[in-house]
Amino acid sequence: MGIPGLNDEQKRVIVATVQGIRIVCAYIPNGQSLDSDKYQYKLGWLEALHRYLQEELQRHPNLALLGDYNIAPADEDVHDPAAWVGQVLVSEPEREAFRGLVGLGLHDSFRLFEQEPGSFSWWDYRMAGFRRNLGLRIDHILVSQPLLAHCLRCWIDKAPRKLERPSDHTPVVLELSALP
Repeated sequence: MGIPGLNDEQKRVIVATVQGIRIVCAYIPNGQSLDSDKYQYKLGWLEALHRYLQEELQRHPNLALLGDYNIAPADEDVHDPAAWVGQVLVSEPEREAFRGLVGLGLHDSFRLFEQEPGSFSWWDYRMAGFRRNLGLRIDHILVSQPLLAHCLRCWIDKAPRKLERPSDHTPVVLELSALP
């Protein structure tokens, strides 16, 4: 649990190896607002995650990084990009950190497949966000290069979000074929 070498009371990472795949599940800090200390904490935390994953990928080439990233990596992942300018979750430093993870050789499994526009994994409870599809895609599964050939499909499962008293997030699901 946690990122080795990062003195952080918040255990935001849990790691396991399952059927030959190193699974790193992360809950990336929200950041609150661009002028918040929590935003600086988020950016520093992302730097530590990047360093950790560099090492993990060398030891475990079959790696998946998944969880709540609290980052919408592109405007297509935001219901109204103009409304979100200057806000946390879409800022350029956050998006740059996401691109840095991709730069390690990881791939956005959701974008490997054709997806409908307006595909989101999070909706604010206020203003009927889910019903009106005013969402963001901030939950991701990034996979290493060796896993690409095993990716069969990836989708956002909206069914749990339709339940009574649901989370404001809904699962992103990746189906993989078995490794040899």
